[in-house]
Amino acid sequence: VKFIISRQKTEPTTYLDMTHQVDILDLLFELNEKEKRTIVMVLHDLNLACRYAHHIVAVRNKGIYVQGQPEEVVTGLMVKDVFQMNCDIIQDPIFGTPLCIPHGKGRKVVGKRNREREVLHV
Repeated sequence: VKFIISRQKTEPTTYLDMTHQVDILDLLFELNEKEKRTIVMVLHDLNLACRYAHHIVAVRNKGIYVQGQPEEVVTGLMVKDVFQMNCDIIQDPIFGTPLCIPHGKGRKVVGKRNREREVLHV
């Protein structure tokens, strides 16, 4: 982590698996909260950006498209305009932040209940 911070790397989660992404972002979040450090970083994962950022800047065509709190910035229209992708924006059931569900191809499970989630959150 010290290596990442000292290198002035702006996209700290590149090439990391999910566990290490969350570990790094949790650490940066704590640095911001406890030590009042200003953290500026680039995240291409909108869901992680919404979870950790207080302020998001969406860039399109080398300029600022929109900026503000994730709840104001991350909309279906913004994702369509910036990323040329249709999506649904729902509320993250754990953090309450915007959660982007991109449209596209993929498998669908119809009529199956998510029993693992029910068990984990009892």
